[in-house]
Amino acid sequence: MRLLQYTPDGSLSLTEDFTSDEKVPRYAILSHRWQDGHEVTFDDLMTGNEKDKAGYDKILFCARQAQRDGLDYCWVDTCCIDKSSSAELSEAINSMFRWYQKAQKCYVYLSDVSNFTADGDGELSWRWKPAFKQSQWFTRGWTLQELIAPKSVEFLSKEGDLLGSKETLKLLLHEITGIPVKALQGQPLSDHSVTERFSWAANRHTTRPEDESYCLFGIFGIHLPVIYGEGRLSAMKRLLNEIEGPPM
Repeated sequence: MRLLQYTPDGSLSLTEDFTSDEKVPRYAILSHRWQDGHEVTFDDLMTGNEKDKAGYDKILFCARQAQRDGLDYCWVDTCCIDKSSSAELSEAINSMFRWYQKAQKCYVYLSDVSNFTADGDGELSWRWKPAFKQSQWFTRGWTLQELIAPKSVEFLSKEGDLLGSKETLKLLLHEITGIPVKALQGQPLSDHSVTERFSWAANRHTTRPEDESYCLFGIFGIHLPVIYGEGRLSAMKRLLNEIEGPPM
C-alpha cells in the first residue's frame, strides 16, 4: 500500500510500498467517481505529469483536507496503485475494503452536487438535497464498500464544502441506498443475509463487467484471484461459489 504525502513545496509524492499494516501511518482516503482520461495515474506521478490532468485538483484537495484534519498522508485509488502490475492490482482489489476500513477519514467528493447557501437550519433547508439524492456516486459499484467500510465518512460538494457525515446523514443515506442504518453505523455485515447484501448493489454499475463481482469481495469478506477478461458471468459464478462454500 502506497500513500500520498503533501510536501512543503505544495507538491505530492508517493511513499514506499508498505507491506505490513503495522507500518502504515494514519491516513485519509478519497471516494470519488472516475472520469476517463482525466484522472492522475501512478505513471503520471512517476513521470511528473500529474498536474496536466484535470483530476489533479481533486487529489490535491484530498491531501490538503487531510492535513487540516491532522493527517500527513492520504490514499487515492487512481494513482496509488501500479495497475501495470496484475499482481499488485489483484492485491489492491482484495485489500480495498480493509484499506477503507482502516482510514481515519474517508472524503466523498461529489462532483455533481453543488452547495447552495440554505435559509435556516434543518434537513428541509438543504437545497443540495435533491442533487445529493441523484448523485451518480450512489450508482457506482465500488462506492458501496467505500460507504460502508470506513467509520468516518464525510460528504463534500464540488466546491469542497462539507455537506454532512455518514452519521449526520444516516437516514438520508438509508433512504437512497436501502442499507440499514445499523449497517452504516458499523454493525457486522455477517448479521445481514447474503440476499440482503446483494440487494444493496442491485442498482450499481461498474465500467468493467468483472468489477460487478470484484467490488463485492469486501462486502462478503472473501478473497479471490482477479482475472480481467473472464467476463461478468464467470466472475459472478466464482463469487457465488466462494460465498456458498464447498458442497457438503
